[in-house]
Amino acid sequence: MADLLDAAEIKNYLKKVPEWESDKKRIERVFEFDVFTGAMDFVNLVAEISEEQEHHPAIDDRRPDEAAAAGSRIDAVMTLLAGEPAFALRRRLDRPALARLLAPWLGPDADIALPLPGVVQLRLRPGAALRADLAARLEQAAPGTLLERNAAWSDRLVLLGTSLQACAALALVVVAGVAVAVVAVATGAALAARRQAIEIVHGLGASDGYIAGRFAGRAARLALLGGLAGTLLSVPLLLELCRLAAPFAAPAALDPADAMSIAAGPTGPTGLTGLGGLLRRVPWPLWITLPSLPMLTACIGWATAQATVRTWLRRLP
Repeated sequence: MADLLDAAEIKNYLKKVPEWESDKKRIERVFEFDVFTGAMDFVNLVAEISEEQEHHPAIDDRRPDEAAAAGSRIDAVMTLLAGEPAFALRRRLDRPALARLLAPWLGPDADIALPLPGVVQLRLRPGAALRADLAARLEQAAPGTLLERNAAWSDRLVLLGTSLQACAALALVVVAGVAVAVVAVATGAALAARRQAIEIVHGLGASDGYIAGRFAGRAARLALLGGLAGTLLSVPLLLELCRLAAPFAAPAALDPADAMSIAAGPTGPTGLTGLGGLLRRVPWPLWITLPSLPMLTACIGWATAQATVRTWLRRLP
């Protein structure tokens, strides 16, 4: 990748190429061609040179009137919304706000040069209703404008999250039931294999609690080791699920409950979070739950073995 120029170097180079302009964030120049094929030949030539130099500039291939319209569209939207008394808030999101909005997907430090849609945050006044023809009026004022009601999809996400939580709880119950059955069967097999020795020890005066404790201690140790192994193996999967869910759990630039957003013209930036950022996104209840899982499995193993042995001993003649 080509080395970045500092402010002094940029200033010196711009003196040699006055056709280029700088807005302190990027250096740009407008090239105009009479025919479209000529513009495409130029773009391909720039692409070849850029690949050799390992420097990939942003190329915006639009007619001059289209480029100018990008800014005028968002202005037209803001002008139309200014005359709508139903809204308590009308705020165009600037580049930092858009970067925060996209950070869960692209990362906080990404620097992409693709044009992004302009976004306007809206909030209805209490008790106010949205005009039925607002979307059509926005389309007429700025073709291509989209009006989105956040509550429409956030309610579905909440329902989906609740369903997933119910499925996870059911899966835990099933896994716990299977664990109880496995420990009970294994303990029963061990009792059957040592039946004669246990009857002798029990006849000599060994209490039910002593015999049950010997089996339960071994079952608890094995269950603890199994729980530790299972927990460690589940960590990568849980981290991947947290990474996928991060965009929905991260603080949003818009208020999800009562906000609407409008996408109009293009704007600017934002890359991928590392392991540290991912670990910070793991919910704190999960950090508490994970260490407790091996202890929980040990308790299940101990209690199941205790119950199985005591029941078996009570059936002895």
